[in-house]
Amino acid sequence: MKKNYENLLVNIGANLVIVAVIAIILIGAFSGAVPASGKTKAIYSGNTAEKRVSLMVNVYWGTEYIDAMLNEFEKHNVKTTFFLGGIWVAKNADLVKKMVEQGHEIGNHGYFHKDHKALSEKQNEDEILVTQKLIESIAGVRTSLFAPPSGSLGNNMFTVCERHNYKVIMWGKDTIDWRDKDAEIVYKRATTDTQNGDLILMHPTAHTLKALPRILENLNQKGFKAVTVSENLAPTSK
Repeated sequence: MKKNYENLLVNIGANLVIVAVIAIILIGAFSGAVPASGKTKAIYSGNTAEKRVSLMVNVYWGTEYIDAMLNEFEKHNVKTTFFLGGIWVAKNADLVKKMVEQGHEIGNHGYFHKDHKALSEKQNEDEILVTQKLIESIAGVRTSLFAPPSGSLGNNMFTVCERHNYKVIMWGKDTIDWRDKDAEIVYKRATTDTQNGDLILMHPTAHTLKALPRILENLNQKGFKAVTVSENLAPTSK
């Protein structure tokens, strides 16, 4: 009887060790997209306690629509965040300066619109820091928000963003305006079921520009304030 009891304890102990080993393996398998420190992670929403949203404009092309979009934002007294690609910044210094002069926030969108999940740490660093330094030299602002092209997330990217104090910004609503060239669809995707803290992704396109006045009016009518991403992320003021 005693021997059977001892055997039972041994089997239980062995099974516990196996479970522990499996748990460690699984934790390692699922940690590929997050740096070891766990300090940096992607952000999909702002402060949900506040009635604020952000219209995030990712820019690598669509230069011809930027001025008109800036006019609409100014007309509605709205500030937003433009995530700029470095190669675009290099060719459009005046527009970058205008964005900053009008009080908009500038975010980092990498230099060549690469797949950051597939890049090494060095390649991630080059893409982000070259863009950062270029924007700083033109507009005098240091970017601290990074929107990965195509939403591609990877461990090397997170490591580099953490190292250089960047917040990784994704989105909660996507207008998919780069694909669906329809102002009505863009409007509906941007304004349907609006929630506190929404991060709404768009690009400078003809149909987005056409939908923009209605989007801004809709948000205003529903009592939402359209703000920069940093303001959206800010804690509730006491």
